[in-house]
Amino acid sequence: MESSSFLTVNDQEITLAEVVKYLQISGRLGNFMSDVLRQHVIEQEISARTDIEISSTLIEQTIIDFRLKNQLTDAQKFQEWLTNNGTDYTTFHTSITLSFQLEKLKALITESKLPEYFIEKKIYLDRVILSRILVDSRELAEELQTQIEEGSSFEQLAKEYSLADERVFNGMMGPISRGTIPDILRAAVDSTSPGKLINPIEIEGRFALFRLEQILPASLEDPQLQQSLKNELFEKWLGDKIQNLTVKIQLD
Repeated sequence: MESSSFLTVNDQEITLAEVVKYLQISGRLGNFMSDVLRQHVIEQEISARTDIEISSTLIEQTIIDFRLKNQLTDAQKFQEWLTNNGTDYTTFHTSITLSFQLEKLKALITESKLPEYFIEKKIYLDRVILSRILVDSRELAEELQTQIEEGSSFEQLAKEYSLADERVFNGMMGPISRGTIPDILRAAVDSTSPGKLINPIEIEGRFALFRLEQILPASLEDPQLQQSLKNELFEKWLGDKIQNLTVKIQLD
């Protein structure tokens, strides 16, 4: 590694070797190297492919839109913004281009794997909304179930009897991943319909009476979910690439 100056602090030169040493001492070298290797793999992959062409018109329009949104149409103000953010126009332009190339690369790498990955994870992506009354004994849970079936208010009984924090919300729990609920509860949820009570279930020594409120099935048509899965798949691909690299750090 060359010993040429990398930084100058109060007129004192800091070499790249010293920067690496500081990162080692602070315990941050791993994160630094991870960022470097990540960017290296991405840029190498993009440069090796011929199917990631980005229109220059799209790049220029994106920069124009950015300047309009951030009130940087004045050339001097834009230059000041670049300087204050430690960059220049060429680097800024390159970063915009790379962001589009990265998204296209993600799409190309993950497109064929996405449906199978979605099915694999669907149990965790599907969500359910439940209401719960948690009590100390099966007898009380069954008595409350009978009262509700005879017309008593689930919400009122939850306020009066439930030991769970959500009693202040009439027993209603927030959306829960279907894959994270206990197997016995998931089986009961899968065999009932919204609005129906689920027979008392023992959970960690207590007894819970549930009512299924709503089923929120995941869909690959959801753009936000699709992007999240793409990101996960891409990170897996990237991690595999990085693991297969031979990396050496040389300090003079």
